[in-house]
Amino acid sequence: MISYTTDPRIILTLDTGGTNMVFGAMQRGEFIVEPLTLPAYADDLDKCLSTMVEGFRAIIDQLDERPAAISFAFPGPADYPNGIIGGQLLNFPAFREGVALGPYLKKKFSMPVYINNDGDLYAYGEALGGVLPEINEMLDEYGSRKRYRNLLGFTLGTGLGIGMVVNGQLNRGDNSCVEMFSIPLKGQPEVFAEEGISIRAVKRMYGELSGNMEHGLTPKEIFEVAEGLREGDPDAAKETFAKVGAALGDVIAMTVSITDGLVVIGGGLAGAYKYMKESMFEALRGKMYRVSGEAIDKLASKVYDLDNPEELRQFIKGEQRQIKIYNSEIEVTYDPQKRIGVALSKIGANKAVSLGAYAFALHQLSR
Repeated sequence: MISYTTDPRIILTLDTGGTNMVFGAMQRGEFIVEPLTLPAYADDLDKCLSTMVEGFRAIIDQLDERPAAISFAFPGPADYPNGIIGGQLLNFPAFREGVALGPYLKKKFSMPVYINNDGDLYAYGEALGGVLPEINEMLDEYGSRKRYRNLLGFTLGTGLGIGMVVNGQLNRGDNSCVEMFSIPLKGQPEVFAEEGISIRAVKRMYGELSGNMEHGLTPKEIFEVAEGLREGDPDAAKETFAKVGAALGDVIAMTVSITDGLVVIGGGLAGAYKYMKESMFEALRGKMYRVSGEAIDKLASKVYDLDNPEELRQFIKGEQRQIKIYNSEIEVTYDPQKRIGVALSKIGANKAVSLGAYAFALHQLSR
């Protein structure tokens, strides 16, 4: 069985975003060179491909031995098993007509190349070395028999990414298309969710709420406005992130209802999580209604904020009870509480994506 924390093979990694590409190299589950960030050139195929080659070569030049493979993340649906990028790529228009990216890089570097969706690899990395093992370790230390094997990962950035781990295994889907396009934006059923949970959404909403559509601020700068560190409309900034949180909570509620596991959130926009989380949890803990008007909880499981120490304590504790076996004095322990937890990534999206890419490559090489 492969242990990604002890395997000596070196894997080149890349976290491809719509704005930047972050190159790295991992060994034994850790970066062994300083990650390199270069612009993505998402609308210029020639520049994008030449930058990819430049980035990988710059990392290789820092290594003492030849890497075993290239393994990286790309945003959006594609034919990942065959390394073909193309189709409905909203944030990478240069690739929409179809690009044999895996075969191209394999030819350039003469080594195996593995490409996966960025949201998938993010969730996989968190399941291997992030929130999932952390929570299971806490449950074990408490003496609870409960364990989590399923996880949903959401990345908030240029777009809205999602990844799913089921029973400890990455769920790539049958078409490499575990995506968000069909999930509607809260209150606007004809609009997909990414239009309310992305960099462009934050810019647009702050413009609308502040009455200044020409503000020219980035989400990071809008966060600084909310913090009182930059001139602007702090109330509009805070409300912007609260709206993002409400939309995100709605999306999480729809997806976690059918996956039933932990939820972890990361990506650049997660830097403003403090202004998102209240509205997000309100959406997750909201009510639905029968035709008769009877209110029921939106989720069958109780939702815990795992970044809140008291809620984390309650989550780990659960409701362990002793119950006698029928017609016997023998007691067994069980925990009847259905519960899920939502956490902000502790290892960061880039580390999680790279760890997922690294572990995926090791498994493929060892098949």
